[in-house]
Amino acid sequence: MITKDPSANMVLPKLPKEIENLNKIALNLWWTWNPRGKELFRSLNPYLWKESGYNPIKMLKNMDENDLIELTRNETFIKEYRYVHALFKGYMEDKNTSYQKPLPIAYFCAEFGLHHSLPIYSGGLGFLAGDILKEASDMGLPMVGVGFMYPKGYVRQIIGSDGWQQETSETIDKDTAPIERVLDKDGNHLIIQVPFIDPPVFTAVWKVNVGKTPLYLLDTDIERNDPWDREISYRLYTPDMNQRLRQEIVLGIGGYRVLEVLGIEYSILHLNEGHPAFALFERVRNFIENENMDPKEALKRVKETSVFTTHTPLQAATDVYGFDMIGKYFADYWERLKLSKEEFFNFGINPDNPYGFNMTVLGMKMCSNINAVSKKHCEVTKEIWKNLFKEQKTPIEYVTNGVHLPSWIGENLFKKLEEIFGEEWLRIEDDKDLWNKFYDLENEDLWKIHYENKIKMINFIREKVRRKWAKESIDPIIAMAEGVMLDPDILTIGFARRMTSYKRPDLILTDLERLEKLINHPSRPIQIIFAGKAHPADTPGKHIIKKTFKVAQDPKFAGRVAFVEDYGEESAKYLIKGVDIWLNNPLIPMEACGTSGMKASINGTLHLSTKDGWWIEGYNGKNGWSFGKEISDDKEDAKELYDLLENEIIPLFYDSKEKGFPEKWVEKMKEAIIDISPKFSARRMMKEYLEKFYIPISKKESVRK
Repeated sequence: MITKDPSANMVLPKLPKEIENLNKIALNLWWTWNPRGKELFRSLNPYLWKESGYNPIKMLKNMDENDLIELTRNETFIKEYRYVHALFKGYMEDKNTSYQKPLPIAYFCAEFGLHHSLPIYSGGLGFLAGDILKEASDMGLPMVGVGFMYPKGYVRQIIGSDGWQQETSETIDKDTAPIERVLDKDGNHLIIQVPFIDPPVFTAVWKVNVGKTPLYLLDTDIERNDPWDREISYRLYTPDMNQRLRQEIVLGIGGYRVLEVLGIEYSILHLNEGHPAFALFERVRNFIENENMDPKEALKRVKETSVFTTHTPLQAATDVYGFDMIGKYFADYWERLKLSKEEFFNFGINPDNPYGFNMTVLGMKMCSNINAVSKKHCEVTKEIWKNLFKEQKTPIEYVTNGVHLPSWIGENLFKKLEEIFGEEWLRIEDDKDLWNKFYDLENEDLWKIHYENKIKMINFIREKVRRKWAKESIDPIIAMAEGVMLDPDILTIGFARRMTSYKRPDLILTDLERLEKLINHPSRPIQIIFAGKAHPADTPGKHIIKKTFKVAQDPKFAGRVAFVEDYGEESAKYLIKGVDIWLNNPLIPMEACGTSGMKASINGTLHLSTKDGWWIEGYNGKNGWSFGKEISDDKEDAKELYDLLENEIIPLFYDSKEKGFPEKWVEKMKEAIIDISPKFSARRMMKEYLEKFYIPISKKESVRK
């Protein structure tokens, strides 16, 4: 069973009775997308709030008992505390019947990006999963998430003086992370044995409260396991393929077993990528053994009630295991599925490359409901898997990704939206007519919001450098390269995402002589902020970082090129709303969707991108810029980028003669916010999942029952 009292299974601070519900709010990530929740915690102690990394649990544990007692005498604070608690309580109790409810959904993913106080993510895949859980909560959809804890697996980036990326692992502090131990019937931490792994592997179970949506995390780092087994859940996407296979067995089969043990029933299984695809086999086994279903009928039922979302634009980017590795762990398992060895293996065989067991192929063969994550990606997916789809005769849909608006819209803009639309605007956030009212906002007011965000971003970057200097006594040239000389009055271009070759982070550095003239223009200069990590095994990506860092160190660029170290969720929230231009230039068609540009656009940061991913659907000619040909060419694309900057973008930004701010630029900002916010919200995305998959599956299942 799961305890309903957070203090019963987590050492939370003892608070005065008058403010004891702060613990409940802190232990639910609802506060992370509610500005008044964040502001309430900040008001407790602004300095400790910042020092805790904006983690309310950590901050409350560090607060002095007398200060907490003093707060109970602060009438203004108590009024706001009661109001925020009422908001939280009302949200949690709201049944929200405005949407057609599907049958319960179990959502499996290898990573979830929710908040930097819980680092169990790597990048876009995780933040999409996190936004889906948040939106499911807002819409009142019956969903449960399943993922991994990764207690020692979050990679921190350190850039040396030579520009070379080094990595260090961050261990999750389980005593201050927003997690609860799930308890068994005896009140002990629930530990389950993962079926079909020999010698036995055990996993502890944790719970994250994502508003009304529970997320269960598996953690093999417990004393009951041998050292090798403890490391299964240590780090995300481990390069050791045998350990990675074991990780995916624990996620898919162990995750399924966790829901079974907890008595959580669901009718729809949704897999975000191929990592948890073994859950499909486990579901077949359950139907056969527990519901006495014929094996063929069980397989048909699983196919009809499961959804598979693919993100990859390349077959080579999928997980493939040798048949000997699969056979080692599943030799007895296929018999329980009433399958022969050959039939079992066939589920993972790619007709284009039949020399291994492919997890994405497994997901596609065992799900009748498959979707890509943008219109362009759907076309690419049909092409790269055409032989598989021809063999399976399975259609593929697309649901273009969206972003959770309350999580990614800056707080000052959020408050302005409440003023314009009313406090209930989030109930209809995907309604285009709602956003037309945003035209009523004075252009100068929007510019002030953006300029304030720009100053906050630069202060954040400078503070990062100050802390690094205080800790390591770094060379001043490194401080310059990391952004201490940035200027809020200069047109600022941001490139922040995973540093890897296909994303072409260094495209804008192609012609350094021409770039130098743009950067050092006497009256219309520009500055560029780079941020992003290379995968620890991606040597070419690390060389791109080194090249970028060397440019940032070069005095001839006047401190106007910066590389922000250790890019993550917190940095992203400053950059997406603080830069003026969000640059995106992947090799076409390698961007399956991309969501960082959406997050920038909903804050009025203008997107400058090649014609790939979501931008093909998002660009309307007035809400940003598009460049590049259908077939990518580095030299030609770089030239077009420079021409666009020099002839259109830079002049527009500096055209502020009439009113003292760039009014025509702000009109494009407005267009971006008004056009992109409803179209690329997680609300629109989840409605499409309902319409295309969840509701049709639910109707068929209801008839069957």
